[in-house]
Amino acid sequence: MKRSTLITIGLLAVLSIGFFWGVSVRNKLVTNEENVSQAWSQVENVYKRRFDLINEVVSTVQGAATYEKGTLTEVINARAKAGSVQIDANNLTEENLAQFQKAQDALSSALTRSMNVVVERYPELTATQGFRDLQVQIEGCENRITTERGRFNESVNIYNKQLRVFPNNIIASLCGFQKKGYFKAPEGVEDAVEIKFEF
Repeated sequence: MKRSTLITIGLLAVLSIGFFWGVSVRNKLVTNEENVSQAWSQVENVYKRRFDLINEVVSTVQGAATYEKGTLTEVINARAKAGSVQIDANNLTEENLAQFQKAQDALSSALTRSMNVVVERYPELTATQGFRDLQVQIEGCENRITTERGRFNESVNIYNKQLRVFPNNIIASLCGFQKKGYFKAPEGVEDAVEIKFEF
């Protein structure tokens, strides 16, 4: 066999191996990106469930004629703002996630304040089975939100690591894959809470 033929065969073998390796890396990136999108869908599902539960809370609480309208208005406004912040699974940047999280945190805060006011001022309302069931559903929903956000961050972590390691980053760059953002704890959560017992 001629030397030029051996070189050609060797070159074709190297190119074939490189091609199949590149296809394999790209397919793995696509799979992991889809896992991130699926995890994001679950996050959206649990936020949507909470969003829908708020209608039930508002309807139940509006039945108490003397309920503070300002607190209820705050919940309704926060719900509207949270509903207006939408993120496409293909655009999960740090900035977009921060904006989404800020709106959702404001809704959580308003809902918590509202529920606390109801519990303190309207014991007859909180004694009803329907209201207690709503409280349990909202607590369960908040727990599911935390769980799904954790799963989302795990998916993003796997995807981002694969995206950044050499030589995968070359294929990722050529194919246009972008880093995804994480959910982060709200600012100030790391500050110590001062507890005082006054007797």
